[in-house]
Amino acid sequence: MNVFNKHVVLGTAGALILQLAVITYAQQTIASPAPVPRSSASPSGKTAGAESSQNQDRSGTGGSASVAITQSVKAGGKGDPAFGGERHPLYRLANSDTLDVNFTFSPEFNQIVTVQPDGFVALKGAGTVLAEGFTVPELQLAIANAYRGFLHEPEITVSLKDFNKPYFLASGEVARPGKYELRGDLTAGEAVAMAGGFTQQARHSQVIVFRRVSADLAESHVIDLKKMLDSRDLHEDLHLQAGDFIFVPQSRISKVRKFVPNNSMGWYLSPSQF
Repeated sequence: MNVFNKHVVLGTAGALILQLAVITYAQQTIASPAPVPRSSASPSGKTAGAESSQNQDRSGTGGSASVAITQSVKAGGKGDPAFGGERHPLYRLANSDTLDVNFTFSPEFNQIVTVQPDGFVALKGAGTVLAEGFTVPELQLAIANAYRGFLHEPEITVSLKDFNKPYFLASGEVARPGKYELRGDLTAGEAVAMAGGFTQQARHSQVIVFRRVSADLAESHVIDLKKMLDSRDLHEDLHLQAGDFIFVPQSRISKVRKFVPNNSMGWYLSPSQF
């Protein structure tokens, strides 16, 4: 019995030791996490990504700069890039414009043409060609094409001889009312001076400038030239445009004066004579 008890005690002790060993191993395994495998490409990948983003930023900046340079060069050649207009547009022909057409090798076709009210010009032996709205080089090409039916490669020179010059109209109480040529930058005060100045019946404080906006609409501007001349400040003097109509109205006292007898006016103006 004693030997049997000893074997039982030893077996139990061995089992306990084995359980303790298993528990200790399990605790050590949980306490120390498995190492994460390192990727040799991760640092270089981050660096490469950063470099690629920088390169993209640089390339984007360079691309925008190149676009800006291209647009600026294009703007310098063709005017305002926002509207696509020409910086120095050529004159376009209008009704009653007169042109001189000369043929270098066929002088018998030399002629002077006038733009008709319908916009066409009549050519000698070649019918009619539309001219209104064309520039002189465009009309020169159109006339050359019209004569190519019976002239081989005609060499033509077209020059503008006479045209409708820009003008303004002055009416009302000015010394010389009429139509005047508008040359350069001209203001309303300067236009009145060109028309001979004010008359004695003029209302200096209410000079009216009519400006046509469309075929059915016109705007008006009232200018107080008396105030500007008295204050010696011409900043409010309106700059004229082609076709402006200046009207100087009559003063109120001049309207009443013609209904008052001259002797009564003399009594009011110089009562000492009585």
